[in-house]
Amino acid sequence: MPQYGTRQLDIRDQNVAVEKVLAATDNPRHRYLLQSYLRHRYLESAGRYQEILVPEMTVEHPVYRFSLIGQPRFTLDGREQVEAVYRHWTETDQCVFYVEDESVAVGDHLIVGRGIGYQQRLGAELAASGLDADPGAWYLERFQMVMVWPYDDQCRLIGEDLWEFDDAEHALIKLDPADVLTVAQAAELLAPLIKPLPPFDSRLLPSAGA
Repeated sequence: MPQYGTRQLDIRDQNVAVEKVLAATDNPRHRYLLQSYLRHRYLESAGRYQEILVPEMTVEHPVYRFSLIGQPRFTLDGREQVEAVYRHWTETDQCVFYVEDESVAVGDHLIVGRGIGYQQRLGAELAASGLDADPGAWYLERFQMVMVWPYDDQCRLIGEDLWEFDDAEHALIKLDPADVLTVAQAAELLAPLIKPLPPFDSRLLPSAGA
């Protein structure tokens, strides 16, 4: 596993904060949303993006918005564009994420997370975007993030809004080749943590607890 400073990063720990909130949550709708959020994030890092885009988890036309320091803002508008990015990250082993120091909150129609994220990145792609990176190396790109994920009444993801709100934590960490995870390795590590969603029924609608 890669190390940053004195901390060792473990892909299986990316949802520690979410698990803590889930354990303290009694509201059935909120629990369902947190379980969907957990499942989505694990599936993404395991390269199983097709399972994210099923009708039970995601609306037909999701919209993802990104505002990252040093890059133009961009939007993925619709399933085709979202799926293309997931596919590219999976095929290039860039779907591997680590998370630390995260705070999570849940409401009837959204989940908000704030913390530090790491994405495994190809040096060639970083260099092509103008960053000072060795094209032949692998990196972890570290960033301070806020994520807002809205959901519809049926607890299906509408999209993602991600901001990098401060560049103080931004860093490119060159990886030792032994610390680079392939999608297959990530999938094997995460498989025991990926749980099926419980059935959705009318009790989970937002008006049910009113």
